[in-house]
Amino acid sequence: MLGWMSFGLCMLLIGVAGSKLSRYGDAISEKTGLGGSWVGFVLLASVTSLPELATGVSAVTVARAPDIAVGDALGSCVFNLVIIVMLDVLHGPESLYARASQGHILSAAFGIMLIGFIGFNILLSAAGMTFAVGHIGASSIIILLLYAVAVRTVFRYERGRLEAYVEAEPEAYRHLSLREVLLRYALAACVVIVAGVWLPFVAKDLALTMQWQTSFVGTLFVALATSVPEIVVTVTALRLGALDMAIASLFGSNLFDAAIVCIDDLLFTSGPLLASVSSTHVVSALSAVMMSGVAIVGLLYRPRRRVFKLIGWTSLLLFCLYLGNTFVVYLLDGR
Repeated sequence: MLGWMSFGLCMLLIGVAGSKLSRYGDAISEKTGLGGSWVGFVLLASVTSLPELATGVSAVTVARAPDIAVGDALGSCVFNLVIIVMLDVLHGPESLYARASQGHILSAAFGIMLIGFIGFNILLSAAGMTFAVGHIGASSIIILLLYAVAVRTVFRYERGRLEAYVEAEPEAYRHLSLREVLLRYALAACVVIVAGVWLPFVAKDLALTMQWQTSFVGTLFVALATSVPEIVVTVTALRLGALDMAIASLFGSNLFDAAIVCIDDLLFTSGPLLASVSSTHVVSALSAVMMSGVAIVGLLYRPRRRVFKLIGWTSLLLFCLYLGNTFVVYLLDGR
């Protein structure tokens, strides 16, 4: 019970502070004039993934639990895609895919490349084919380069729509000074970092108590906890009518989560990170790839029919793939 209470407290802290972090990150972008620039885009795209970053760094440096780090990153990619299902249900009688911009296909495709490459290298490492530069896996260097190309390409493609969004709500934070915004941002970041550092230890204790593998706990429970800010931000954006910004933040978070694996590898001094984790993570990587493919089909085909006027067939398939991923990971590592 103590382990579950500690996990719930971590999840609450990350959820509340993470949503504040996103809000004040947006305010910083507005106050400094970075909203329409490449720097502002990167800042706002990475803010909601700060819990995954803090948890991953803590897992590989202090807790020495690499499976929790990789499980959190890949599990968050899967969970971010299932958030689209939630948005589709909340969107009302009209299908979400009928209104969303097809420009999201670009970031989804880059996500497939990055996540698929991570899964591919986990399989190579399991077969004893590990390529490294010092203690860093060679794959991490390639992933970082791909991430840089992806962010620059997506931003250049979406620049017009991003600038239109920034101009749509001028001075939304006029009641706050830049100093106040920076202070509140720093406080929220500190709470997220503290909770993120604590979370791997809670996850290890939970895995030990429940007799589960750390890869299972990281993929399902830690990923859920660190994805709470994405839920808050995307649902809020949907209610404000910014559907495309909500979807863009999810695909953007997946790109950043893939890059977090490289940062974790850099700080994991015992050798290449992907060579030190369970091959079960390949299941999550493949699930994220398949779910991204389904999302791309939905964005291209734009289905309008809904099951019981509640959810589209595309979202229903996304949810089934998520349940399938959960079940298979549980069979392999959860019992």
